[in-house]
Amino acid sequence: MQIIHTTNAPKAIGPYSQAVVAGGFVFCCGQGPVDPATGQVTGADIAAQTERVLKNLEAVLEAAGSSLSRVVKTTVYLKDLNDFRKMNEVYARFFPKDPPARATLEAARLPLDTLVEIDAIAVLD
Repeated sequence: MQIIHTTNAPKAIGPYSQAVVAGGFVFCCGQGPVDPATGQVTGADIAAQTERVLKNLEAVLEAAGSSLSRVVKTTVYLKDLNDFRKMNEVYARFFPKDPPARATLEAARLPLDTLVEIDAIAVLD
């Protein structure tokens, strides 16, 4: 087992790791729309927040030796399921071919009162 940490993604705000590599897989924690340089939530709407989240996931995956193209499963947590379509438009740009399996849930409240959080499982390159 290997713990992954990168300064190219937001640091954990609790007792958890950005990702853990085990058994040939990378298990990424849920990423929110936090700018790793400032530590602040970025994006006022679901599209901007989704883009930041996926960039953060990409950075964690790269630090672990994987990539978005190797993701096999994601879970998307939305504050409001009415944002599904707009989130999906951004998500599709990051997974243009053979997208991973996915579950999407509405959450009553997300950390830092954000609109979206996404976690991922990927295979190592």
